[in-house]
Amino acid sequence: MASDMGFRLSKQRKVILEELQKVKTHPTADEVYDMVRKIIPRISLGTVYRNLEFLCNKGLVLKLGAPGAQKRFDGTPEPHPHIRCSVCTAVADVECDITIPDIPESCTGGYTIHSTNVEFVGICPKCQQAKQ
Repeated sequence: MASDMGFRLSKQRKVILEELQKVKTHPTADEVYDMVRKIIPRISLGTVYRNLEFLCNKGLVLKLGAPGAQKRFDGTPEPHPHIRCSVCTAVADVECDITIPDIPESCTGGYTIHSTNVEFVGICPKCQQAKQ
């Protein structure tokens, strides 16, 4: 239960992290709540939200989503590209190696880049089929 990051995870945080790591669906907080309630029936939605924020702040979980959009969570914190459906908002990992080119220093406005978040947006196969 001890983390190599210098802190310990509570039972609730550990269950939330484990459930997120089991799925590739990039669930919303409400979906995480439904998953975790099967293990900890008395957990509250507010507790799930707070613990997801904690896990994101500690770098154990990624928070995904455009500003103003419902956030989704990823139990794989290593940087990797995602693809989001503009119709149903489903999010998936891009399942091939993509090399993100280095940004020239002259383009960063003095920022030191420490991470990237690449998200492609399109229409998923399910939504394409529903349109037809």
